[in-house]
Amino acid sequence: MRPGYALYIHRFAYLIVGRTSALVAAMFFAVVLATEAQESIEEAALPPWSEPTLPSSEPAPSTQAAPLPSAPEPLPSTPAEPLPSSSAPLPSSEQAFPSSPNPWSPSTNYTTAETTVVPPPVATGPYGGGPYGSGSYNAFPPGETIYQSGRPFHYQLSLTVRGVWDDNIFISHTNKVSDYYFAIEPVFTIGVGDIAGRNRSYLRLDYMPSAILFVDHSDQDAFNQLIHLEGGYSSGRLTLTLSEDIALLESANLNSFFDTTGLWANTDASGPTRVNIFYTRLTANYALTPKISLQGEFNSPSYAYPGNISDYTISGGLYVYYNWTPKLSVGIGGTFGYNWVDEPSTDQTFEQINLRLNYEVTAKLGLYASGGVEFRQFDGNRNTYDTPVFEVGATYNPFSGTHISLAAGRRIYNSGYLANQNFADTYVAGRFQQRLFHRFYLGLGAGYENSDYFAARDNVSAPRNDDYWFIEPSLDVLITRWLSAGVYYLHREDSSNQDFFSWEDNQVGVRATVRF
Repeated sequence: MRPGYALYIHRFAYLIVGRTSALVAAMFFAVVLATEAQESIEEAALPPWSEPTLPSSEPAPSTQAAPLPSAPEPLPSTPAEPLPSSSAPLPSSEQAFPSSPNPWSPSTNYTTAETTVVPPPVATGPYGGGPYGSGSYNAFPPGETIYQSGRPFHYQLSLTVRGVWDDNIFISHTNKVSDYYFAIEPVFTIGVGDIAGRNRSYLRLDYMPSAILFVDHSDQDAFNQLIHLEGGYSSGRLTLTLSEDIALLESANLNSFFDTTGLWANTDASGPTRVNIFYTRLTANYALTPKISLQGEFNSPSYAYPGNISDYTISGGLYVYYNWTPKLSVGIGGTFGYNWVDEPSTDQTFEQINLRLNYEVTAKLGLYASGGVEFRQFDGNRNTYDTPVFEVGATYNPFSGTHISLAAGRRIYNSGYLANQNFADTYVAGRFQQRLFHRFYLGLGAGYENSDYFAARDNVSAPRNDDYWFIEPSLDVLITRWLSAGVYYLHREDSSNQDFFSWEDNQVGVRATVRF
């Protein structure tokens, strides 16, 4: 046996041995379920797709301060037909995707509350939102489905295991190395109160540790952690929401609860890197009249790059919303923030003026848009940088089992690797998912991102410009109501005007998910 394999087996055994009994029990449970073909089968949440989500309860990020995405509540569709040889029909569209009298409300977060349906696909931007924002786009959104029983306490536990072949594990232009790796990704969700609809008081915690284990390059093993803690309080006209997101990442991917395959890469680093992201949000919405509401926002994101350039931001915003019709609301307001950046980069301040719109066009189509302009100043000798910022998104459920989501936006970030440089990030992402023959789910995700660098100080050259894109087809099958398996192919590529930052990567993966 090769020494490398012996070392790998030893390390893997060391990691797992302490949890052998739980792992064996989970495997036995999955096998038993798989053999019971006569058992009724219902749709269940398949392995998540992606980082990049359409707007949730709160307004868009980049336009107010690049928030990070939360999964939008799916819009109602036609009733789902019962499965053959099943003891019970699939849940109706209203059960699977509960409607709301005021969908897309800036003060309501829409997340489905069923465990027996495949969650709708989501599309989000890279980097999990901008360095400031109201938090409507959450880089680390909570688990998309939960047990929503009649009791006040809710929970969910799932385990996804992936086996992947990657032909460029260093995402490098000059050192292209392939390897196999395994990913072990449990997700825990617990909460009390209205953690699904967020229309009443609630408290919710989501946690996903992710262990990445390489076969031949054990020095590239990574352990990522995603934590989302959120609470809300509603009393008459006043609604308060406080959340904290933490991402402790050791790989080159910008992962989220919805994207564990790595659709969005950290193109600023263009290589395996460590980054710790902390994002605090506080939103207060007060209904002045049945049609007019006032929303205050506080955001405090930080991007910590050990050994490189970290940054920390605080921002506050005030917006007025008018409910034009029961399906259309319009908001206008502004945001102010201060951005501290590690030396040698310079600190910065910014202001934004934004117009926001939430529109439920039909019961199956919802639109969201936020657009404005940002004025950024630098504690140095360069002039103000003025640029448009925006977020737009749409969800469309034309038929039962068909889901389409689109998102696009423009945000400003500090570079963690190039001193005194920022970059304007413009992206578009989409996802299509179709149910076939009741058990199969065909998915297709694609996205594009342009990173245009500019100087944060005079006499600094910032010529870098990157074009990044990805495409990921996938096929998953429900084996039982608790077990699903699938395959996917991911191609991602970064084309930069500086060859050092260019690279391309192909991955082929198989995955299985067990829900408890």
